[in-house]
Amino acid sequence: MTFSKAKHNLDVSGHKCPLPVLRLRRMMENIGIGEIVELIATDPMTLIDIPNFCREAGHSIENVTEGEEYILYLIKKC
Repeated sequence: MTFSKAKHNLDVSGHKCPLPVLRLRRMMENIGIGEIVELIATDPMTLIDIPNFCREAGHSIENVTEGEEYILYLIKKC
């Protein structure tokens, strides 16, 4: 898998939905097509909300890693 050199980090740990999706939406509006956002969240509802947002907005989830206390997403702007 090849990622763009541009990488953005968004830490929404401790925030409950819908705030993680709202912050992701704002970041996606301000980056270029093909760039990757690394998002870290703690709210398990993001496992539903983030994929739904990406599907509706046309972005691609490149990877999801679930740890014991966090969820890490790599999301590509399409």
